[in-house]
Amino acid sequence: MTTEHSGSGDLSRSLELLWGTGERPGRGPKPGLTLDRIVTAAVAVADAEGLGALSMRRVAAELGVGTMSLYRYVPGKAELLDLMLDKVVEFDAAAHPDPATGWRPALEAVARTNWRLHHGHPWLLQVDRSHPLLGPNALDVFEYALRALAGTGLTDREKVHVMVALDGFVSGTARTQLNSAHAEQRTGISAEDFWRAQEPILNQAMRSGRYPTLAGLAEDAFTGGDNPVFELGLSALLDGFAAVIATRTADTRPNGAPKGHPNGRIAERDPLTE
Repeated sequence: MTTEHSGSGDLSRSLELLWGTGERPGRGPKPGLTLDRIVTAAVAVADAEGLGALSMRRVAAELGVGTMSLYRYVPGKAELLDLMLDKVVEFDAAAHPDPATGWRPALEAVARTNWRLHHGHPWLLQVDRSHPLLGPNALDVFEYALRALAGTGLTDREKVHVMVALDGFVSGTARTQLNSAHAEQRTGISAEDFWRAQEPILNQAMRSGRYPTLAGLAEDAFTGGDNPVFELGLSALLDGFAAVIATRTADTRPNGAPKGHPNGRIAERDPLTE
């Protein structure tokens, strides 16, 4: 469930802090206190106790300082959240394939990193990021993906759409899995017990003849956990991208320019509006 929104504070101040363009505070009341330490502590609180526990007071307690000392570095919780969102996506280029080796291994690595990110920081799914503030770490990931997609024949807009679709799949699948786990914690009822309670009425429904296709499914159709869902979905999504890219690369001149166009540039089209 969404409880917070990115970009809900002072946008100018959040951007200054993300990019280090604002004035730095003077020496703080506690030696060693820095903006990065504050953000790191805030992430640790959210990871351990959930986003609902996050407050300037709680982060200050985590650091062993007075609450007011934090305000020398960050205006408030909203701006702190913007910094946390960029902090957790720190990009490790060494852990990802060279984008020059191909778009598919690169995007697969991005998806798997994003999958682990959501499971390592479940509170991310509680933040509405429809208005994201783009910090250096987020742009590092975006730059990497775009480099991987160079030469695919996709328009710039299509490259962005590929990234949006990939992110939507990963976050949506992670949300389903994490919500299921949260439901068990919240209700104290395991998934097995939950479905077992429905067996009598579902068995009756299957015998009614109203749902012959459902009744004919194998007994293990709904087993196997969420990772197989992620694996199948990711493979199918990448296959779909490959099919689209194949149509683009097949319709290009040797120098990579679209056939029938003198300079290889075409007006970008939005396939969603055609």
